[in-house]
Amino acid sequence: MPIPVVRSLHVHPVKAMRGFAPAEAEVQPWGLAGDRRWTVVDASRAVVTQRRHPRMALASAETLPGGGVRLSAPGLPTLSVEVPRPSSTIRVEVFDTPVEAVPAGEAADAWFSAYLETEARLVHMDEPAHRRPVKPEYALPGETVSFADGFPLLVTTTASLDALNSLIAQGDHADEGPLPMNRFRPNVVVDDTAPWAEDGWTRLAIGDVAFRVARSCGRCVVTTTDQATAERGKEPLRTLARHRKDGGRLIFGQNLVPEHTGTIRAGDEVKILD
Repeated sequence: MPIPVVRSLHVHPVKAMRGFAPAEAEVQPWGLAGDRRWTVVDASRAVVTQRRHPRMALASAETLPGGGVRLSAPGLPTLSVEVPRPSSTIRVEVFDTPVEAVPAGEAADAWFSAYLETEARLVHMDEPAHRRPVKPEYALPGETVSFADGFPLLVTTTASLDALNSLIAQGDHADEGPLPMNRFRPNVVVDDTAPWAEDGWTRLAIGDVAFRVARSCGRCVVTTTDQATAERGKEPLRTLARHRKDGGRLIFGQNLVPEHTGTIRAGDEVKILD
């Protein structure tokens, strides 16, 4: 049987925006280095996601030396933002959880407000080791996360995507498929597994870094957003609701928590430990 390997790695510096695919990435306790350390918040200081602002899919961010970001979006000039000094923080809401974050400054706020056509601010998580714990019912003491939805990393497999696309092709919205992996915005994509093999994983190692599987990933309307056009459809949620329902959750992928730090690379072997 083929040995599972990492097909690709994905880092999204700003939550909800396009990211990039590095050949290797440092694993930190709260996720891949640079992943979702920044987020946009609205006038009420609630986190902005593609759920309410699908046009975020068309904006991109790349990491600069020192942790800053270069922002690009249709119709706007490129903007480089340095990591702000943590002289003061504001309280923002990440899915009803209060988190302290550092404002990026007026230039970034004006840029996002112009793009979203509503008041918006860019903020940075300066101390991910202390700012936001993983939900306690799925975490060990001291585990934290950046501005990701709930967990440090998300792993998906190409075999499961192929299986899902086969099911979509048999359904009422076959014209929407096949879907690319970017609909699911993972951090790690794995090749050479059986379809849905990840459902049975509880611990795994990528290269020399071990991870605990915390929970399967429940999917939302973001997966129906075409990441190239920001247009919405019905899939994959219609098909997941028929074939991948766990209670009230529609499942694709598994959430990971690192057991220690290290570096992982595209092409690394993935060892299933438990």
